[in-house]
Amino acid sequence: MTVGKKLNRKKTMAGVVRESSMLDRVLTTTDLTALGVGSTIGVGVYVLPGALSKYVSGPAVVVSFFIAAVASVFAGLCYAELSSRVPRAGSAYSYAYIAVGELAAFVVGWNLLLEYTIGGASIARGMSLYIDSLTNKTMETAFRALYEIDLPYLSEYFDFFAMFIVLVFSVALACGLKDSVRLNNLFTLLNCAIMVIVIVGGSFHIDFKNWSLPKAEVPSWAGEGGFWPYGLQGALQGAATCFYGYVGFDCIAASGEEVNNPQKSLPLAIILSLFIVFLAYSGVSAVLTLMIPYYSQDANMPLSHAFDVIGWTPLKWIIGVGAVFGMCACMFGSMYPLPRILYSMSNDGLIFKSLGRVHPRFKTPFFGTIFAGVITGFFSALLNLQQLVDMMTIGTLLVYVMVAVCVLYTRYQEQSDMDYDILADEYIESTALVTIKVKHTKKQILKQLFNFHKFVRANSLSSYIASLQTTCFTIVCFPLALYLSHWYELNSTHWIIVYVLMGVMILQLISIGMQPTSKTPVAFKVPFVPFTPALSIFINIYLMFFFDIYTWTKFIIWMIIGFSIYFGYGITHSKENNPEINIINSNQSKSSLNVD
Repeated sequence: MTVGKKLNRKKTMAGVVRESSMLDRVLTTTDLTALGVGSTIGVGVYVLPGALSKYVSGPAVVVSFFIAAVASVFAGLCYAELSSRVPRAGSAYSYAYIAVGELAAFVVGWNLLLEYTIGGASIARGMSLYIDSLTNKTMETAFRALYEIDLPYLSEYFDFFAMFIVLVFSVALACGLKDSVRLNNLFTLLNCAIMVIVIVGGSFHIDFKNWSLPKAEVPSWAGEGGFWPYGLQGALQGAATCFYGYVGFDCIAASGEEVNNPQKSLPLAIILSLFIVFLAYSGVSAVLTLMIPYYSQDANMPLSHAFDVIGWTPLKWIIGVGAVFGMCACMFGSMYPLPRILYSMSNDGLIFKSLGRVHPRFKTPFFGTIFAGVITGFFSALLNLQQLVDMMTIGTLLVYVMVAVCVLYTRYQEQSDMDYDILADEYIESTALVTIKVKHTKKQILKQLFNFHKFVRANSLSSYIASLQTTCFTIVCFPLALYLSHWYELNSTHWIIVYVLMGVMILQLISIGMQPTSKTPVAFKVPFVPFTPALSIFINIYLMFFFDIYTWTKFIIWMIIGFSIYFGYGITHSKENNPEINIINSNQSKSSLNVD
């Protein structure tokens, strides 16, 4: 098998659906929604609004959260369709393995590991900062006295408490935390109650003047005043960071094997959790910036600080304690999928087998979970919160791009690798298979670009065209997003290039839309395909270009490490290299996994 074929080898849909699993199907739609909300509402609502409104967006942080919400909704819709197609553990990793191929699956899985490890680190760091602010920065003073760091792009001190938090959660997950879902539901309910208290209590002390402050009344470092003190660019840059606040709902998709009715519960839970989270973020950020001026916000604990300023000190402590419990739920939701991704990738042979080896007593990938916890702990202790947020978000945006690509691949993909007895009877009876030679001539390909063959059902040629155009569209998005992220610096020549790129993308979407779609029955489908997934691809790539060069550098280093592991180990140890021999071992290892 050539290297190119190894990179593109796929799992079949039927093979994945029929893989054995001993995970108990006990989760309901309510459990999944609580898991999604709990894993999302944390640092994003308790810390980010203060720092972003003060230094990046001003009162327009409300717009930043709205833009991020729109991007997340598109990604959520794509996740919902894929999760209803493939209700298996592994989240977007499994989807990419089926739809695109092994290399794409590794890229997605590697970035999911980044999302969950850095996500846990950022929450632990945010929780440490929050608790420290409530205690007048006692821990910071002690840690600085013990060991102070004087290096650029690192934290000013080693945060031992943040590392301790990560290790506690890692050990709990590695040992099989009992009744974890019920505990998460309780924390999430408390979290939502705190949000209601903040929005209702703060609404009695709002002043719309804080959204229209003249430049003369704001400090020299705080921009131009008004609703857009840092301009539209500041709101867009804030949206890239605010996107972090919506990261977490994908842990719902990672729990597909433990859901009573995954085809219906997974899509509904994803949409519900995103809607609840948007209401919380928009309401809190609006009330916060209306209560006190944006330049007076506290970057570490804005909610408690705002109520302290208006004289509601008891409520400050209620919010502070509630925030800690809320971040515990978010911490659990962030680290909860980590063992599942480790298990899925190691079981497929793409990363070291030891990282996914199941402990005979705890029934979890014990070593892999502890190892990831140690790495996460060091990240939380050595990097500051903003760096953690940016590094996590840029990786997650790339994952969301791949999820949208997978939707376009599967929607137009031929069904010849499916077992037709798992499809609806009426579909089988009403569909005639169309077969075309695997090797297509250039004339056939050119004629099929806009479906001049008049195919009505997806086949090898039409799916090839749709996949090719999807890949090309994604590639074209990168230069266009780069140009538009610096729209205020473009000259006439640059704008001509922008219009040409937009014209090419429109033709590509028309070509994709003309291809026949798969008739496979699915409980939920993304509306307005191919435009909705295409818009998701572009928005996510566009937001990636608002991160600075240092974030990109760290992200590229992470990817280089990942590719080194894949090409040095995964490409030869992949289960797809010799599926006949590995299928027995796969079923045996799956029967022993039971992550509580």
